[in-house]
Amino acid sequence: MRKSLVVALAIALVATSCRVLLTPDPAGPPSRNGYVDNDYWEARQNSYLDFASTQFAAGSPTNLIANAEHSRRTGAPFNTAGITVADYANSFSRFDNYVDTSDFDLTYILNLWYGYRDLLPAGLNAAIESHMRSFKYWFTDPQPAGVVDQRYYWSENHRLLYHADEYLAGQAFPNDVFASDGNTGAWHKERARGFIDKWLTEKARFGFTEWHSDVYYQKTFDALLTVVEWVDDPVLARRASMVLDLLMFDMALNIQKGNFGVTHGRSYMKDKSQAVDEDVFNLLKLAFDDTSLPYDSTGDPGASLLARAQKYRLPAVILRVAQSKHTTVDQEHMGVPLDAAAPVDHTQTGILGHSFSDPAEVAFWWEKGAQTAWQTVPLTLDTLDSTGLWESDFYKPFKPIADLTGGDRGVAQNLAQALEPELGFALLTAVDTYTYRSDSVMLSTAQSYRPGKFGEQAHISQATLDETAVVFTTNPKNEPQSGTQWPDDDGYWTGNGAMPRAAQHGALSMSLYAPAFTSPGPPLTAFRYLPYTHAYFPRERFDQVTQNGNWTFGRKGSGYVALYSWRTPHWRTYTDPGIYTHGLTKPYDLVADGGADNAWLTQVGDASTFGSFAAFQAAVIAHDVSVTPRPASGDLAGGFDVSYDSPTEGTVAFGSTGALTVKGAEVPLDTGKRYDNPWALADFDQPKITIADKAGDLRLDFSRAKRTVSATH
Repeated sequence: MRKSLVVALAIALVATSCRVLLTPDPAGPPSRNGYVDNDYWEARQNSYLDFASTQFAAGSPTNLIANAEHSRRTGAPFNTAGITVADYANSFSRFDNYVDTSDFDLTYILNLWYGYRDLLPAGLNAAIESHMRSFKYWFTDPQPAGVVDQRYYWSENHRLLYHADEYLAGQAFPNDVFASDGNTGAWHKERARGFIDKWLTEKARFGFTEWHSDVYYQKTFDALLTVVEWVDDPVLARRASMVLDLLMFDMALNIQKGNFGVTHGRSYMKDKSQAVDEDVFNLLKLAFDDTSLPYDSTGDPGASLLARAQKYRLPAVILRVAQSKHTTVDQEHMGVPLDAAAPVDHTQTGILGHSFSDPAEVAFWWEKGAQTAWQTVPLTLDTLDSTGLWESDFYKPFKPIADLTGGDRGVAQNLAQALEPELGFALLTAVDTYTYRSDSVMLSTAQSYRPGKFGEQAHISQATLDETAVVFTTNPKNEPQSGTQWPDDDGYWTGNGAMPRAAQHGALSMSLYAPAFTSPGPPLTAFRYLPYTHAYFPRERFDQVTQNGNWTFGRKGSGYVALYSWRTPHWRTYTDPGIYTHGLTKPYDLVADGGADNAWLTQVGDASTFGSFAAFQAAVIAHDVSVTPRPASGDLAGGFDVSYDSPTEGTVAFGSTGALTVKGAEVPLDTGKRYDNPWALADFDQPKITIADKAGDLRLDFSRAKRTVSATH
């Protein structure tokens, strides 16, 4: 036993480049085989099932899954008499009318059918099975005349959801001819197998396109777990479990008291202002038990699927990462470095083995929002022309712009490059994320991510103290909208009219706003930005909030945050009863008027470092922030050079261009590592990743589809 322990530790040390392994704090539940203890895991699953079964929602497939599983585990009655085909009429109508996100519905219905069809009424089973054979599974499949396909097939989560749906339908009815295209179920299964294989290979190489998304990680989780639980190919299922491990590790590294409150590639204000609004909240509560807040949805998809999962078991080391009280830094590199602003170069045919012109790569590039990147514009136009997708709501607005080119692909490429700051609004290219986390506070930033460009859903930096006490800044795209909630397209808080050039080192982050394009008028008013920046700083979510000059300070428990604005900020007061405030009655919107250019600094700390909140404030204001505006370029602000003697980092200097320096030494914003944190050190685009601490490890070898866990006690 002693020899085995030594060998295991040696392997872990080699795999983590001889890093000193952390002693888990807290130790976490005991693990004999490297997975989370069976009794502990079952108790976590049951905690959600007990909650979800307090409601019976016949029309919610995820709530039925939770109720059916609760019934099987406890013997409680399952009211099949209360379920009818009419309960699913809306989903079936969405299938038949090619409505967007209907793949979500089908995934949950397939999980219900595969797991519990013996409990469902025969009529409902028949209706489900009929739609499995008639569903359109990919955008290249035939489309009925006169009906517009409004589905979005290509984002990271949608791609795998459609592929998993298709595989499971084909697996269920291999010999049946599918009404959607006349091919057999076996044909669909094999096509989906290839698509899933390609998607998994991409994630293993490049990480996640929708990086750290508090919205879409749940959908990606749902798709991966569906593959793990129901696909009959053991190698494909194992590879899916390995990518799922990486997704769970990603969330474990970036969670603070149940809040996945970090930089996001895609998010919305309706999700990111507090933990319980995040789509991943219930899932993470079940998996990581990192918040005292109760579950808040009896039909949450991620939690429902994980609560009944039988084949996927969380590696214990990932749970320990999520619950760790150590103060740590995590740096990650994900994505493909597509530079849509580079000069048009027709000799460029692809990157990293992926062609710009191959129709088989359409989903690869469109997943990254690269439809309007000049490199892929010819492929985009050819695809839209050949599939009739110009009629969909997603692409119809771009048709007049395309018509201006007269069909000339070269002209279209030049136009796309010239308008890249605006038209690249959805582009998700390579990103480097940096997260500092202590037991009391977390700070996270996307390092110099597409600075100055329009960002539809990108969330660049955030300080998170608990489930509700969060701070972040944006350059708004519109004034506050009226309504009963923050809508997806409300650009006052969601995304940025122009993203900042941001950088973080340790407990300090700098966000320098300087738009790279002039706020446009018609016909591009959708890409405008307003002449100010602002911060979300919900005063009533903190125990204390004070101000000193251009600094605003907040305390929640033993965590502290300080936010600095070069332009003098003021609290915006909302008097219009039609403006949604999410129930906040105290000021929460800190506005810095005077221009869309501004320098914001965020410094975090805690009682273990500074002692009292007063001492933290004194240390922060002990040194002035030096902000030097750069000369304007035409009608565009030139940006800034900033220097600050941080109480935790020393002298940090950063600018709208140029390097980040700390104590006079240049610090790279890109470490070149897929992971660089105390649990994992792995190069980007390499097949082996080890996640380890002194209690055990998880070893993933994607080249051999090998997943190994171990425990050292």
